[in-house]
Amino acid sequence: MAISRRVESLDLGVPLGGEDTRRSRSGQLRRWLPIGIGIVMAVAMIVLAAAAPLIAPLSPSAQYSDAVLKGPGAVERHLLGTDEFGRDILSRIIWGARVSLQVGLASVVWGFLLGVPLGILAGTLGGAVETGIMRGADMLMAFPTLLLALIIVTALGGTLVNEILAIGIALTPNFVRLARSLALTIREQDYIMAARALGSGQLRVMARHVFPNALYALVVVATLYIATAIRTEAGLSFLGLGIPPPTPSWGNILSEGRQYIKCCPWITTFSGLAIMLAVLAFNLVGDALRDLLDPRLRGE
Repeated sequence: MAISRRVESLDLGVPLGGEDTRRSRSGQLRRWLPIGIGIVMAVAMIVLAAAAPLIAPLSPSAQYSDAVLKGPGAVERHLLGTDEFGRDILSRIIWGARVSLQVGLASVVWGFLLGVPLGILAGTLGGAVETGIMRGADMLMAFPTLLLALIIVTALGGTLVNEILAIGIALTPNFVRLARSLALTIREQDYIMAARALGSGQLRVMARHVFPNALYALVVVATLYIATAIRTEAGLSFLGLGIPPPTPSWGNILSEGRQYIKCCPWITTFSGLAIMLAVLAFNLVGDALRDLLDPRLRGE
C-alpha cells in the first residue's frame, strides 16, 4: 500500500508568481518614471517656446510703471511678479525659452555636423589625417567650453547666430573625440574587414558601416550636450555677452535680477528654476535614448 503525504506549497519555498510580477512592475516603474517625466518636461518646454506668442500673458518688453518690483501675485496680471522696469517675469521666461532652446538645439546640431565627420575620418583613416585632426581638437579642448565660447562671442559680437556658432565650435572637439574612439573600435570588427575584402572603399565603409553603428552613442551624448549648451548660453547672457536686451533670455533675466536678489529674489529664482528644469529634462531624455538605442540594455 502506497503512503502519500500532502505537500504544502509553503514547504516548497517557491515564490508566488504574483510577487515576481509586482517586483518586475516596481522595477520597471522606478526605471521608466524619471525618463517619462524628462520626456514630458522636454516636450513641454519645446511647445512652450514654439507657442510663446500664444501662451505668454503679456508682452515681454511691456513696462508697467504701477507694478515695479512687485512680488508674485501682488498684482493680478503678474503671476510671477515683475522686474525693475515693471516687466512681467512669467512672459519674459516664456519668451526666454525660445532663445535658450534655440541656442541649445542649434549649437549641438552644429557641433555634431562639424565634429562627427572629422572624428570618424580620423578614427578610420589614421595616420597623418588622424594626427592633424586630433591635435586641432586638443587645442580647442585646452579651453573650457564657456571660456572658448566667450572668446568667440567677444570677437564676433553678441547675436543669436554668433552664440550658436560659438557654442557649437566649443562643443565640436567633444564630438570629434567620441566619434574617433567609436570609429577605432568599429573598424576592427569582422564585418568591416569583410566589407573591405569585398572592395568597399574608405568612404563607403565610413558611411555604410562606421557611422550607423556609432550613431546611438553619438545621439545620446548629443542630447546630454543640449543641457551643456543651455547652461553655456545662460552663462554668456549672465556675463552680458549673450543676446542684448531687451530681448529676454534666461541668462540675462538672471543678470538683471542679481542686484535685487536680497529684496526681490523672485527675479532670479524663477529664471534659475527654468534653467534647472531644462537641464534636468534633457539629461533624463539622454538616459531614455541610451536605454532605447543601446543594444546591450534592450534585454534588461
